[in-house]
Amino acid sequence: MRQKKKLVIFQSDPHLDQLSWQDMADQWKRELGKYPAEIGAYRIMLMKGSLRADSFRDEIGDADAVLGPGIHPGLVNETFFQLHPNVKYIATLDHGYREFDRNITKKYGVTVTNTIYGDRTIAQYAMALLLNICHDVSRNSHFTKNEYWEKRSRNEDVNYFSVMTPQIELSGKTLGIVGLGKIGSRMAEMALGMGMKVIACRRTGKPGASSAKPADSLKVAGGTVEQVSFEELLERADVISIHCPLTSETERMFDRSAFERMRRGVILINTARGGIIDEDALLDALNTRKVYMAGLDVVAEEPPAERLPLMESPYTYITSHIAWQPREARLRAVKIAVENYISYLHGKPVSVIS
Repeated sequence: MRQKKKLVIFQSDPHLDQLSWQDMADQWKRELGKYPAEIGAYRIMLMKGSLRADSFRDEIGDADAVLGPGIHPGLVNETFFQLHPNVKYIATLDHGYREFDRNITKKYGVTVTNTIYGDRTIAQYAMALLLNICHDVSRNSHFTKNEYWEKRSRNEDVNYFSVMTPQIELSGKTLGIVGLGKIGSRMAEMALGMGMKVIACRRTGKPGASSAKPADSLKVAGGTVEQVSFEELLERADVISIHCPLTSETERMFDRSAFERMRRGVILINTARGGIIDEDALLDALNTRKVYMAGLDVVAEEPPAERLPLMESPYTYITSHIAWQPREARLRAVKIAVENYISYLHGKPVSVIS
């Protein structure tokens, strides 16, 4: 009989009013309980901060598989595999991951996977940022519910049909998607449904770095996405939405030269990683109105050590990396992570990134 694997799960505190660490632990138990024939001993550990090669040494011990940590060079390295020679499977609960040494995982025969749990969720949030820029419903609602009546009470001349912010129609405009993976594809589907034209670059890189225009287009639900080079995307897009991972190739790919190539008045959305954008260059582009508005769920340093100049700009909406956080998405991440682990145990790994 095949010996069952030892599994360690690291679950961070979700920091949500609607979902506790215990809720997440209970979800793990429910999902693991569906596979009694495959799952052996397991432990669920509260993870505070980022798991690194020499942290939680005793907790991981002789485990065969580790689920939950972020994938980054501080974890996936020689030290970790020397400390834990039994580990042959690592799965992050995240969509995204930092660049790491795939030669090391190959050397030690380790499979690394990510968890595609929130493609619709994160794309929905990216679209919410865009729609907020186009309509600012909260600002206009505040006028209707408060300012209008305050002015009337003072007998001031006020028009009930006043518009507090410019209203922008997206139909007919061009959305440029940088990174046409699962999330980018969902963003494309929504944009096509709103009557936008969608272009995308899949293999990303800084201007001049192997980003030649592909010859084909890609079919997604609702229409066709034209694949173009990064440079062409910058020149044609009315809206740019970033959905690529942060790697040595994409770090600060939105630099001053990239902003110079963009159309005047472009809208920029980023729900991927803050380091993809040169924040000083973005601020300058906002101040000169080359970029009309930016909707950012991420910044380069999280949490920031001090208030960022971008936070002072009237041309930004910035939130605290929350696109992934709906309760449904967090619970679904556990379900998918367990299913991925079972696929690995059956010799058919999925969502493999190394």
